Amino acid sequence: MAAKMAAAPGAKKAKAGAAAAIVPGGKLGAGFFDFMFKNLPAFTASDADLDTLAKAMKDPAPVDQPNPDPHDNKKIPSGFTYLGQFVDHDITLDMTPLSLALADPGMVKNFRSPSLDLDCVYGAGPGPHRFLFAREPAPGGSGAVDSPKLLIGTAQASQENGDRVGQVPELPNDLPRNMQGVALIGDHRNDENLLVAQIHLAFLKFHNAVIDHLKAKGVPDDKLFEDAARTVRWHYQWLVLHDWVERLTEKGFVAKILQEGRKFYRFKTKPFMPWEFSAAAYRLGHSMVREKYSHNRIFRTPIPHIAEARLATLFRFSNLSGSLSSSVPGQGTLPSNWVIDWRRFFELPPPANTAQFEFNFSHQIDPLLTDALHKLPGATGPEASLAFRNLKRGVRLGLPSGQAVAKEMRKKITFTPITPDEIASGPDGAVAKSLNFHTNTPLWYYILKEAQVKGGGERLGPVGARIVGEVFVGLVQGDEESFLSKPGWKPDLPAAKPGTFFMTDLLKFVAKAADPANPDKGLNPIGD
Repeated sequence: MAAKMAAAPGAKKAKAGAAAAIVPGGKLGAGFFDFMFKNLPAFTASDADLDTLAKAMKDPAPVDQPNPDPHDNKKIPSGFTYLGQFVDHDITLDMTPLSLALADPGMVKNFRSPSLDLDCVYGAGPGPHRFLFAREPAPGGSGAVDSPKLLIGTAQASQENGDRVGQVPELPNDLPRNMQGVALIGDHRNDENLLVAQIHLAFLKFHNAVIDHLKAKGVPDDKLFEDAARTVRWHYQWLVLHDWVERLTEKGFVAKILQEGRKFYRFKTKPFMPWEFSAAAYRLGHSMVREKYSHNRIFRTPIPHIAEARLATLFRFSNLSGSLSSSVPGQGTLPSNWVIDWRRFFELPPPANTAQFEFNFSHQIDPLLTDALHKLPGATGPEASLAFRNLKRGVRLGLPSGQAVAKEMRKKITFTPITPDEIASGPDGAVAKSLNFHTNTPLWYYILKEAQVKGGGERLGPVGARIVGEVFVGLVQGDEESFLSKPGWKPDLPAAKPGTFFMTDLLKFVAKAADPANPDKGLNPIGD
């Protein structure tokens, strides 16, 4: 029914009307979704055709691929897959049913501020969201007072590996939780799976480490939270642009957009959240997901281990999607043997003995999703496939085709678009061609295919890179309190290369703050 409505004669008119109803950057523009390319016709397709394409978007490789996997993307470690999810939760939250989005997609409320401000971490800040913050002894030792530090949870002591005796001790390496296991954080979605939860925890600890860093430099107590939050946000924004976006695009891409200006993501005063980004281009992360991970020395594929760290298990050890829901000790919090070994997910120094160490790269950026994403729990039929859900969402929202976007972009920038024959390449492309999608392609599939053909599966092609790059740059430029508000600012926290700041620098900074004499412990708390 949605496909028929989108194909109806009035569909394009409704889309234009939606754009007129809310001007991006107007009074409410910063809080809404809208289109970057407002006048392009919507791509339409039946559910049956979308289901056929979705079935072809399954990675044909066996589930039990070795590590390293021949489909690895050696340019992007797998930690970035889930850092990307964390960033997504920071900038976008659409709580409107798709039926309402279809009626007026320009008026869909974004329940996250479209800026890289870490509201998913800080919430409304001290006072309004006191539950996010730790308490400390009051001056004089009587009672307790609120502190500028964020609350950290405890992972309960748990079973050791099969070849060792004893337990992994209790560790300060879980999200803070209430008695039902619900995470006390600014965005409940960051307890959806264990990997994004551990990244959220890293940012809680990053804030606390910055508090100590600034206090040691003499920042007065009444300014600690404000200064620390700004320091954290600015380093995070720099990291997203230069360590994440430029891995997806190419080195220097952000500087190029800053110098030449944004050509397509335009707003008057405040950013809006583009559908072409949130419902298509930025869903590239789904293709980067692995079926299983070498999580730490206990949960890995080769023996000795207790079990493999498969996607289903990583979802289990969360509250939103899993079983951390009891007030019984050891069941309402993360077991300590599931604490992450960061060295397996980001480019950090490996252990001296690599006999039980495997590094996780992300999967290639291409139209093929791993088996588990075609078998979503609690769903049957086409809806059990994440690929189908993404394709159907694009049709319901009225996204334009990839070819329409590429043609529009070529009016302002020069590049060679992907050809129909290139889209038709491979088994999945043959199916796309049989549906005539090789000449009129769903935007999400087009961007993934473009990354496979133009980017070698390692990075985005020209259309995808331009959408992702311009939106992230625009979100930072549109925030009057971002690091770009201070011309010439460079990261000033300790880093491997002064004046820069990458995810590895953040993790090492946090680890050193926790144990200056043994910083490696913070990167791998359960040990080798």
